[in-house]
Formats: sequence, C-alpha cells, structure tokens
Amino acid sequence: MAETAPEPSIRLTILHTNDHHGRFWHNQHGEYGLAARKTVVDTIRKEVSAQGGYTLLLSGGDINTGVPESDHQDAEPDFKGMNWLGYDAMAVGNHEFDNPLKVLRKQQQWAEFPFLAANIYNRKGQRLFDPYKIFSFGGIDIAVIGLTTHETANIGNPNYIKRLRFRMPEVEAFDILEEVNTRSHVQIALTHMGHHEYDIGSDVTLAESVEGLDLIVGGHSAEVICVDERKQLLHKYSPGTPCRPDRRNGTWIVQAQEWGRYVGRMDLQITGRKVKLLNYQLIPINLTEEIEGERQFIGEYIQPDQELQAFLNVYQQRGMSSLQQPLTVTSDTFLREDRSRFPNSSPLGVLLSRSLMMSVGADVAIYNAGGIRDGFTPGIITRKAVLQVTPFNNKICYVDLSGKELIDYLSNAEIFPSNQMGAEFAGFTLTNNGTQIVLTKTGQPIDLGAQYRLALSSYLAAGGDNFPPVTKHSTFVNTRIDEKEALYAFLKQHDILSLEDF
Repeated sequence: MAETAPEPSIRLTILHTNDHHGRFWHNQHGEYGLAARKTVVDTIRKEVSAQGGYTLLLSGGDINTGVPESDHQDAEPDFKGMNWLGYDAMAVGNHEFDNPLKVLRKQQQWAEFPFLAANIYNRKGQRLFDPYKIFSFGGIDIAVIGLTTHETANIGNPNYIKRLRFRMPEVEAFDILEEVNTRSHVQIALTHMGHHEYDIGSDVTLAESVEGLDLIVGGHSAEVICVDERKQLLHKYSPGTPCRPDRRNGTWIVQAQEWGRYVGRMDLQITGRKVKLLNYQLIPINLTEEIEGERQFIGEYIQPDQELQAFLNVYQQRGMSSLQQPLTVTSDTFLREDRSRFPNSSPLGVLLSRSLMMSVGADVAIYNAGGIRDGFTPGIITRKAVLQVTPFNNKICYVDLSGKELIDYLSNAEIFPSNQMGAEFAGFTLTNNGTQIVLTKTGQPIDLGAQYRLALSSYLAAGGDNFPPVTKHSTFVNTRIDEKEALYAFLKQHDILSLEDF
C-alpha cells in the first residue's frame, strides 16, 4: 500500500495596515510615515525568510484623502511609496471614490499590487476590480478576497459612483468562496467594511454568516481590534502591549487602527487547510507619549529608510511649496463643531457657504457638515489650511428655484429638524424655533412666488448624504468650479477674518 504524501506545511507571516489617508510622511512629532514603516517591514521579512517562512503585506484600503500634500498630488507619493514597501494587495476603500474614476485608474497604474474588490460592479454587471488573488507559498495556495463596504453607495460622492453597484459583502463572499475553495488551502478576506458588532456588511457579520474564511484583515472603522480574557473588545489599547485578535465563528479578525500608526503582524502555521495562530502583535511606528511635558517615543525609535525618505521628500517639498501661499489672517478660531447658535449655522459653515454664494451670485447656499474636516486657527490661513478644512473634490453648482420650491428643498434637506450635523448654510436664518426661514439680505421671509438661486456642492446636488437631488431640475447648472478655488478667492477678499462677520 502506497504511503500518503504528507500535507504541505509552511510558516506565514501576514503584515497589515489600513486607513492610510495620505500619511506618506511622518507628522510633526516624527510619528508613523512610510519610510519608518518600510524599516519595520524589511526587518520582519528578513527575519521570516531566514527561518524559512513567507510574508504577505496587505492594506485594508482608504489610501486617499486626509493630508493636503497627498491630496494635492492624487496620492501619488502614497501609492509609489507602497511599492517600495512591496505591498502584495489592497482592498478598495470608500475614500478611493473621493476622486473621479480616471484618478483611481491612474493610481492603479502607479501601484505594483492589485486593487481587490469582489462586490463592486458597473451597470452592465461587470466587476470594476479583480475579486481576489491567489498567492502560492511552499505548496500552499492562499486566496485573498477583496470586499468593500456596501455603504459606499450612500456615503460616497454620487458624481463618481452613480453608475456603480455595491453588492452586499456577505452575499458576494459566499459566492466567491464557492469558486476559490477548490483552488486554495486558505481563504483570507481583505476588507474595507469596519468591525461593527450589529451591522450587516461588517467584518463581524461576515465572519458569523459566511463559513470558510480563515482570516479577515479589515479596515474602515479605524480601530485596534484586541480582546481580553473574556473575549470582549478592549475599549482602550496601549501601544506596545499584547494584543489578541477577535475570533468569530472560527475566523480571526484583525485591524490596525489607521494612518500607519501600527503594522499588524500575524504569524501562522499552515498545514494543508489547517491554520494555527502562533503570535499576533501590533507594532507601533514611532508613536509618542507625553511624559512630564515632553514627547517621548514608545519603545525604541525606528530609523526611517533613508532611500525611501529621500524619494518621498521630493513629494513633500513639492506639496508644501504649493500649499504655503497665504490667503488671509484670522485672530479667531473657526470650528466645525461650533453650532452654539443652532438651529443656525456655525461661523465656519457660514463662511464656506458664502464662498459658494459669491462664486455664482446666489441668494442662499447650503454646505454639508460632513464635508468639513477641520477648522481655522488663529494666524495665517494658507492653501494647506483650506485643504485640511475641505479635502474633497467637489464642484460648485446652482439651481434657480421658486420660493415654494426652495422651502420644500430645505425642509427635505433637514434644515428644520433638530439635526445638528444636517447642514450648514448662509443667506438665511431660522426663526420661531427653527420653523421659519428669514432671508439675511432682506430680513423678510421667503416669498413663495419669487425666484431664488441656491448654491451647493456637486456632492449635495447629486443627492449625497441623502440630500434631495436637484440635477434633474430644468435650471440646474454645474459650473465645474472647484469649491476650494472659490474659497481661495473668497478668503483673499478679507484682510482679516472675524467670527463676528459670520
């Protein structure tokens, strides 16, 4: 009787990051950055290889949007920097759709690794990206399946996703696993879905509802996923301390917070189709803590890779030089959270809305609060500050409405209800406990028979954040003027900004 051949067996180390958001360069404290990350990845690869093992470097997506120097260059330094680190695959994140599809395709050309997303389709039913990739190491085949949050359909820019379809990840994973099970020993879901306990379309529900996944490498919720002895998620994690990943229905779930603060390291023993966790840790990338008033690195300082640092420095200097142009000065602080006069708009919201009004000669304007990502602090306001406040690539639109149409629109846009993050606006105020609109210019209520021009972003015009779409209205116009350019021009007209003016 012939002896049965032994099953192939390997040691595999999976390294992972997620929610990068333009952090190719270290911050002002020397924290994170791709160059220091490369030093860690190279060191681990060398160690694993010397022991006869293999490595996979995976990203949970959202490379785009967050840092002006990156945003201004379409994240070119980020994707090319990831090439230097040797990323093997990336899940497509929802913020990859902050830009037109042609930008995303350009980023794919820069990247030397695949963008994976099994559940994103065009209207013809064709996938936009590869659904998975199979890696082979020492006789073991490993399928890495990309999945993107279906909520992208609701939170993404409608102008860039309106022709796309986002299928439920659990349904897609079930179908894909039937295909890859016969071709692989190990199945990994590389996701940008978030670790949400009770939400469908999350890493948790994926693990609990779909059989056959050995591991989920996640992103989107930007969390550290560690559990205690009772298998309860830790609410606070201290860098450098042990971390045991979550496990649901026989599937490990990992995530490494955001920005490259950590590199997750998972050491596995794989024998045939059996996967055993040997070790897991989150490696802090030059994170700091304040001790007695001084910033100190947690653990040993990681020396950034000098070649990569020099490569990225070209992009950093290029971005900084174009972003340091002064626009105006303020002695006050403009915060997006300042809704102290609610139900009326915050001073920052009024300022942004007025820039839209000025650009197209509008009577009123609305601005989605979710698109405001920072504020202005006392001192010089530069182009970089503007990009930090409004990082998205929206165009200015307008529509001419009758007074009745305008009231109907604002009612459906949740201007009236007590929703403090519903919208920011200018050109009118709310009176009588937020039930009546009074125009700022005239001090009078809206005339139902008169005509008014409403300015808004292309994002809201297309129905973003569940605002009423207006693109089908006969008077709708997309000016193609970038919101940021209008804000630059608006700020230049003010020698100094004061809260009292807004």
